[in-house]
Amino acid sequence: MTVMKTGRALWLAIAVCVIAVDALSKAWIVRHMALYQSIDLIPNLLSLTLLHNTGAAFSLLYSAGGWQRWLLAAIAVLVSAGLLTWIWRLRPGMEVLGWAISLVLGGAIGNLVDRLRLGYVVDFIHVHYGDWHFPAFNVADSAITVGAVLMLIDMLVLEGRRHV
Repeated sequence: MTVMKTGRALWLAIAVCVIAVDALSKAWIVRHMALYQSIDLIPNLLSLTLLHNTGAAFSLLYSAGGWQRWLLAAIAVLVSAGLLTWIWRLRPGMEVLGWAISLVLGGAIGNLVDRLRLGYVVDFIHVHYGDWHFPAFNVADSAITVGAVLMLIDMLVLEGRRHV
């Protein structure tokens, strides 16, 4: 197996792991919590709170009437196809970018599965302090965020150091 085929297999395996961890965590939360139930993990900082997000990030479009489900699903499919193509074009020395794309791909598919199966995304990680509340999120959202940060690091720091 060539180095690139091994790399592609690794990047796809990372995406599959993100999808699996996301699905398992959501299934556990849904099985053990009621909608809107909240359990403090770290008082006044971190809670598990089961929510259904029919919108996009930060609940954007959450009250749009239902059409957003299909628009957001279509966008996720197109983005995932683009990310898969990008993985196939990675060259040796682009490992950080491979991690980044894999994390974003896994997160996008994880949320897509919810959206297609349920009509909403299961969110449950709730960060808050006093009266301040960050919008609830999930493992898929976390993977997308970490992947995006790694993409920025790759673009701003590593891209210029690569030997072409």
